[in-house]
Order: sequence, then C-alpha cells, then structure tokens
Amino acid sequence: MANVLRVSTSHQLLCVFMLFTLAHTRNVVVFQPSYLTASGPVVSALLLGNSSDMSLSVRTVSPSNTTGSIGPPSCNACNAEVTQWVLTREQVGKTAVQVQLSLERSLHLCGENETDPDCCSNPLCVLETLQVSACVGDTPQASLLIQAKIHALLVPANAGPADNKTSIPNQVYQPLGPCPCDLTFRACDVRCCCDKDCSKEDLTLFASHCLAGPFGGQVSPPPDYQCSVQSAENSPDWFPFLCVHSPPKNNPFLGLFYQGNVVKSEPGPTFQRPVLSAPVSVNVYVEGSPILSLNDQYLTIPQKLFGQCVNNAPVAFLKNFKVECVTRLRTCPTEPPLQTLPGDFRIEVKNGEGGDVIVEVTDEVATDPSQSILSTNGAATSAESLWCENVTLALDYQFYWKENSITNITLIRTVGTVPLNGSVVLTTRYSAVFLNGDFMSEPNSGNPGYQVGRPVIGGIMDIFDNNTGSIQRTSINLWKSVGDGHCFNIEKKPVLFGENSTSGCLLPVSRQNLTQCDLLRETVASLQAALTTATYVARTGNPDPLTGTDWINISFVMLNSSTTIEDATSSCYGIQSHQHIHVWSLIDGTIEGRPQREIRALQVSYSMSTWSLDCGGGDISPCLDPQETWLLPITSSVTFTDIPVNTEPPKTRFQINFTEYDCNRNDVCWPELAFPLTRYYTGEPYSQSLAKGLILVFFFIAASILGNPWRQIRQAWNAL
Repeated sequence: MANVLRVSTSHQLLCVFMLFTLAHTRNVVVFQPSYLTASGPVVSALLLGNSSDMSLSVRTVSPSNTTGSIGPPSCNACNAEVTQWVLTREQVGKTAVQVQLSLERSLHLCGENETDPDCCSNPLCVLETLQVSACVGDTPQASLLIQAKIHALLVPANAGPADNKTSIPNQVYQPLGPCPCDLTFRACDVRCCCDKDCSKEDLTLFASHCLAGPFGGQVSPPPDYQCSVQSAENSPDWFPFLCVHSPPKNNPFLGLFYQGNVVKSEPGPTFQRPVLSAPVSVNVYVEGSPILSLNDQYLTIPQKLFGQCVNNAPVAFLKNFKVECVTRLRTCPTEPPLQTLPGDFRIEVKNGEGGDVIVEVTDEVATDPSQSILSTNGAATSAESLWCENVTLALDYQFYWKENSITNITLIRTVGTVPLNGSVVLTTRYSAVFLNGDFMSEPNSGNPGYQVGRPVIGGIMDIFDNNTGSIQRTSINLWKSVGDGHCFNIEKKPVLFGENSTSGCLLPVSRQNLTQCDLLRETVASLQAALTTATYVARTGNPDPLTGTDWINISFVMLNSSTTIEDATSSCYGIQSHQHIHVWSLIDGTIEGRPQREIRALQVSYSMSTWSLDCGGGDISPCLDPQETWLLPITSSVTFTDIPVNTEPPKTRFQINFTEYDCNRNDVCWPELAFPLTRYYTGEPYSQSLAKGLILVFFFIAASILGNPWRQIRQAWNAL
C-alpha cells in the first residue's frame, strides 16, 4: 500500500511538472489547482506561466438557475466587484506566482443584542463561491474557483489581548477545578456548559449534549448525613438531632491539592501542522524506547500501523513483531525496501552504553519464491515474463540484549527472482525478535495477576546439562478461521484470558480415508495435539521460568485405552473432533484497588464423534469416487470459570435470626444512635470527633452537678 501511495504522489508531481513545462513553452498560464474549498480565512493557489503583465481580479459568482453552470471569467475593470476578500500575489519562481486570498472580516458569533455589523449572525458565517481571473487587458487567460464555507468562532467579541496570567485560588478552601472542561483561555469550549466564556447563543448549540459527571462541572450529590439533604416531608423525627451541618461547597477533595501561586499559562494548541522534533539521544534503552543509529537517526523496519504497512517505522526496544506486507508490482522495484543491497543494512547502531554495534547481514536466496507471489494475469510463458532479480522477500532481525543495552544485531535477508507479467501481488515478511542470550523476550500478561484479554501463558520444561531446568514459555492455541478454512493451511490464535471462544477448521476426508480409521484417528489427534503443546500453565501473568510455584500442571483427559472401538464400512469411531480447554481462575487480593486474577487449574479434554459417509442425498460424488473428498469439521473451544471467594467471616445464628440491630434491614439503626462518635461518620478524623464528644459529656455532667436539680436533691438529703 505504501508503494501505491508513492506511485500516486509521483503521478501528481509529474502532472504538475508537465503543466509547468507546457505553460513555460507555450506561454500559457494556468491555476494549480483550478478548484479549491476554503474552510478558513486564508486560501492560496499557484499561477503557473508567464504572468508578469497579467492582472488579477476576484468576484463572487453563483450557478445559473437554468443551466446550473457558472459563467465565463470576466476582466471588465468597470464592473469590478467589491468583496470581503483581499487578493495578494507573490513571485515564488521565474514562472510561478502564489495567489492568496484573505478574509477581511471578523468570524466571532454575534452576542445577544449586539449591533456590530462585522460579527456573524449565524454559525455558518461565510458561504459563497469566488472566481479569481488572470487577465491580459480585457481577455481572461485563466480562472480559479473557490468554494468558501467558513463557520463562526465561539470566541467572545470582547476577548482581546489581556494579561496572560491565571490566578489559582487556595485549594484548601475552594476547589481547584469547578469546571474541568474549560480548557481554552477566554474561549467557549464546545459541550462545556459550565464554561463562563460561553454566551447564551453558544449554549443553545449544545445545551442538550453537555458533558456529564465531574469533568462537566457536575459534582457528586451531598452525603445522606447532611442536614440540608433531608426535606421536611420525608425526614424522620430524630434526623435534626443526628444530622451534620457542613457548608455546601465542602467536599472530600479540599486540601488535597498543591497550593499554587500565580502562574503564566502557555498558548493553546492550534490547527497548524506540528513541528516534529529531532530524536532525543538516550543513554540507556528501556522497554518501548526507539533504537537509534550512531548519527541519531531511528532504526526503521517496515511495520503495520492501523492495518497499513509503513516502510519507515521505528523499532522499539524489547517489542517483538512479525508482519506481512502485500505490494502490487507492475514494474521491477528499484527502491527500498524491495530492492536493496547488503551494504544498506550494515549500519552502526547505538548499544545503549555509549558504544555501538554493527548489523551483521546474511543473505539467503529463496529456492521457491512462488509462495510469496500471486499472479493477477493468469499463467504466462517464460518468454513473455519479465524477471526481477534480487527482490527482497523477507527481512528477519535478531536483537541480542542484556539489561538496558544491545550486544549484537543479526539480519537474515531473503531475496529471490520474481517473474513479472503485467502485474503480480508480492507478499514480503518482516520480523524482529529480542533475545536475552538464547531466550526470546516474551511480553507478560499482567503484573502480577492476569489481565483480561491478554494471552494465557503456557510452558514446557527444559532440562539443562547440570540436571537443573527451567520452563520455556509457549502459547496455548485455538483454531483461527481464515482463508479457505482447511486444517493444514489454517492459522492458530492464542487463548486470551477471560474470553470464552469457539473456533474450528475443515479436514478433507475421502471414502478411502474411512477405510484406514487408525491412520485417520492419528491424523486428527496430531492436529488437535498441536494446539496445546504446553504441559504447564502460568499461575500469574508474570511467571518466573526458574520458580516452580509460578506454574501449574495441565491435566489432560485422555482416552480410555481399554475401550474397544469397532469400525464399520465407510465409518470410523472415536475421532477426537473437538478439543475443550477449561480454565478455573479466582481473584487473589487487590493491588491499588485492582483485582489480581490467577489461574488455579487448566484441563484439556476431547470429545469423540463418529465420521461416516452419508450417501442419502445431495452430492453423491464422494460415494462413487474413492478419491473424492468432502469436508468434516474439527473444533476447539475454551471456557473460563471464576471460583467464588467468600472473604467475610461466617454469620452466627444470632446474626441470622435476630435482625433488630441490623441497619440494612431496619428503618431504625440503634448502632448509629451517636452517629458523630461512630466510625460511620467520616466528616472529620475519628480522634477529633471522639474528643469533641467527650467534652460535651463533661459539660453535661458539670451542668448536672452544678445545676438546680442537684441543689434540690442536696437540700432534701440535708433535711433528712
């Protein structure tokens, strides 16, 4: 696809060059392009040819009501029209002039009762068609049509230059962001209904589509214990005694922000094309950082981005990939990456420790390049075909790394001869793997628990010479239905954690195959066994290959060998046509509020079926011809089951039967009688509320002792 885009761009440049040459040789002037659509206040085009003695004019035009066409350009100076556009010209070459039109009016939307004639009364501010004419005297030589469709800016009319400073309030007493969606300084942000810069006219455009939640300025409702929440109709009689008085602006986030001073804000983003900065050199490599050459340029390999192949994509450290790019060839390629030399890849790459490594290139010649070639014009003789030699068919990189550095880089470049007849479709393979010693770096599926949607990690025991072993990672797969769906050509996809799936493929079987049932059973069993070659499964998403407790044995439900299998004519029993993977997982705690999932067991089982030849109807050719095949399905599936975990202590018989003190099952909650002194009250620290409560108790006791009732009791006691 990238080559097709390059050919299209080259074709456009060739057309501009031919127009430029034609205008230069024949003294003809043309606008390039001849039609433009303007969505902003400035638009420009090129006038090619000898235009030294030509005059330019602009006027508004409209299509005819009868024919629907626009009239010829006009050069009559007497009928010159006054427009709201300013026309300027600038010489950019010997025979090229840049023509620019600038809108000479304001684009801000008129406010309520605003009488400024320069403002826009409607959101669609400018809608007109302009015609620019290049004339010699009264004779037009060229014309340019411009369709202007410009919308008004949601900027207040009084938003002139001002002091570019923002005063940040004290966050202890006032929220820092009462309107977080207000992102543009002194301008109305669309769908931000709390933006003070939005006028009533602006709010009517998106009043029914306001941003919801805290980002749109809508704070959470006050808690139930606020005295201002309960109304007189539904409040209980004890509520005024137990409710909490708190300011309406109080919220749990006050005091949690940095107390900023007056800061100077930077200008906001614009619609101009961003300026790409040069790559910043790094001392060491980290996962995901780009690999740089010695001259601080990115090391690039063709990769896929948004489904399209990009030739100059940077290589990220410790990021493996394997892609296939499809290119349609009509001529022999002459540019990279399809036509290269070994010296093009022997470059010096920074190793991350201040040194460099040189890419070691090994060339291989493909003996049969037909697997990468698809002809679109049918078969052709060797005399009619054009042979393209040394075409790149594959680039396979291997990066050897240790800690945060690269120790060696090897490249295997596979080339071949491609026959070209009309056009062919060439499939090129590109890959990069990172090896730590002899081990390939594998991405984790969680840290530490599994993440939903990441591959389930399998393992195979690898025994070393010193009788020690480690578990090498491998994948647990299902069938992937692509292409023609045949089991011998089909691809595989890994099992993703937490996602149930079912897939399959088709196996061509003939009547002769049904006479060799043992061989057929072995063939199907080997196909199903190739899906799950692992004997261990990782308990968590980041297992250690040297720690045995991080791995669990996979249980396989095997066939009962004592069962006698009887085969009939054109029928085979005991075919392992379905493989089912059952995974049990549970949540083993949380980290920073995120549940950590781990696998506790994995079982692989097989379902048997009988394959027989049915000649009752339909296509009976397989019944007549022993070599004729028909397709039978082989399927695989995976199911995930969550193991429930009850972390709460078991309830006693008293808690189950006696519910008088259960606040969730009664309207009256006696345990919360002294609500400010309980743990349920979170308006202030528990130590402060307890201290204030004890002070109140002290005053109550003192008032009781020193008050009138105690004096009467003491007088009565003395009277006795």
